[in-house]
Amino acid sequence: MPTFQFQAMDATGQEIRDVIEAATEEEAQSTIRQMGYYVTSIKAKRGAAAQESRIGKKKKPFGIGGGGAKKVTAFTRQLSILQDAGLPILKSLQILEEQSKPGSLKNALIDTCEEIESGATLSEAMAKCPRIFDRLYVNMIKAGEAGGAMELILQRLADFMERSQSLKRKVIGAMIYPCFVIFAAVVILAFIMILIVPTFKEMFEEFELDLPAITQLLIAISEATATFWYLIPLLPFTLWLFVKLIRKFRHGRMGWDIFILRLPIIGKLAEKNIMARTCRTLGTLVASGVPILEALNITRETAGNGKFEYLYTQISDAIREGETMAVPMKAHSKLGFHVVATFFWFLTGAIPGLLVLVLAAIATTRAEGDNDMENQTLVLMLLQLGGIFVGAGGVLAVLVYMLRMGGRVVDDIVVNMVDVGEQTGELDTMLYKVADVFDEEVKVMTDGLMALLEPLLIMFLGGAVGFIVVALFMPLIDLITNLTGGGA
Repeated sequence: MPTFQFQAMDATGQEIRDVIEAATEEEAQSTIRQMGYYVTSIKAKRGAAAQESRIGKKKKPFGIGGGGAKKVTAFTRQLSILQDAGLPILKSLQILEEQSKPGSLKNALIDTCEEIESGATLSEAMAKCPRIFDRLYVNMIKAGEAGGAMELILQRLADFMERSQSLKRKVIGAMIYPCFVIFAAVVILAFIMILIVPTFKEMFEEFELDLPAITQLLIAISEATATFWYLIPLLPFTLWLFVKLIRKFRHGRMGWDIFILRLPIIGKLAEKNIMARTCRTLGTLVASGVPILEALNITRETAGNGKFEYLYTQISDAIREGETMAVPMKAHSKLGFHVVATFFWFLTGAIPGLLVLVLAAIATTRAEGDNDMENQTLVLMLLQLGGIFVGAGGVLAVLVYMLRMGGRVVDDIVVNMVDVGEQTGELDTMLYKVADVFDEEVKVMTDGLMALLEPLLIMFLGGAVGFIVVALFMPLIDLITNLTGGGA
C-alpha cells in the first residue's frame, strides 16, 4: 500500500508532520481529517509510486510555443472552480488536461500530473514548466499550499489574470484601428506613386509642358518611391531591430524606456499601464501571503520597463535595511538624465530636417547632368535647410527632455496610499485601489487617444490626396487652356 507524507495543523494551530498508509491520496486525506487535523500538504513517498507513474506515462501531443495567456487564464479559473467544489488537486488537473486541446498547455498539465503522482507538490510540479507557469504563478500556488487556502489563492490568481488580460485587450484593441489605417494609407499612396503618377508624367512629356514646382516634386517623389520601394517595409523593420538590439544592453534598455516614458501622450499611457499592472501584481502577491521581498522581485520581473525594474530593486534593498516602501518609492521614482534617452530625443527632433535632406537627395538625383543653375541652387538650399533643421530640431528636442527629466513615474497620491496601507496593515487593499484607479485612467486615455487619432489620420490622408490632386491637375488645366486657345 502506498505511503503518504503529510503536513497538517491541529486544533491549536500546531504543525504536524507524519506519514500514513492509504490506497489513494483521497483516502489518506479523509483519514487525516478524521484524526482531527487540517491537511496543508500531502505527497506520496517516492519509490514504488514514482516507478508505477513512469510505467504508465502518457504520450504527449505535439505542441510549440507557450500556452498563451488567454488559455492559462481560462485554465486557472476552471481549476479554482474545481477546487472550490472540493475535488482533489490531482483529479482536477486530470479533468482539465483531458479537456485541453493538443498544445503546450496540455503537455504541461501532463507533466504536472506525473510530477504530483511521483510525490511532488503542485508548486514544485508547475515550477518545472516555466514557459506556461511563470514565477508569479508558482509563488502564489506555493503560498496557497503553505497557508492551506488553495481555493482562495486560485480565485485571486484567476481574477488577477482576467483583469490583466482585460487591460491588455483594451490597449491592443485601441492600436488596431490606427495601425490598419496607416498600413492601408501607405499601400494606397505607394500604388499611386509607382503606377499612376508615371502615367501622367509620360503624358506631360509628350505635350512638352513646363511643369510647376509642386508637380516636379511629386514626380521626383514618385521616381524615388519606384526606385527605392523596398525601403518602405525595410525602414520600420530596421528601426524595430535597432531598438531591439539596443534594449539587449542594460544602459540601452534603460535609456529607451526613459525615452518612451517622457513622450507626449504615449509616455503617460505607458506609465499608467505599467503602474496598474505592477500594483495589481504586488497587491495580489501580498494578499496571497508571499513574502514582501519575493513579491517585489516577482513584480520587478513583470514590469517590462527598465526604470520600473530599477525602482522596485531600490524598494527591495531599502526594505532589507528596515525601511518602509513609501520612502524609497518617492526617492527613486525620478527619471533623471540618461545619455541613450538624450540620443533618441535628438533623433526625434531631427526628423523634420532628415525629411528635408531626403527631398534634397531626390532633387540631386533629378539634377544630375543638368546644368540649370536654378535647379542646382534649389538643391543647395535644401541641403542647407536640412542641416539647419536637423541641428535646431535635435537641440530643441533635447532641451524639452532636459525640462521633463525631473518628473517622477510615481505620483504623490500613490506614495501616500502605499504609506497608509503599510501603517494600517492594508497594503494589498491600497495597491488594489491604485491599480483600479490607473486601470480606469488607461481606459479613459485610450478612448481619448482614439478620438484624437481619427481626425489626425483623416487630415493626413486628406492632405496627401490633396497634394497629389493639385500637383497633377495644375498642368492639366494649363494643357486644357492651351488646347482651347489653340483651337480658337
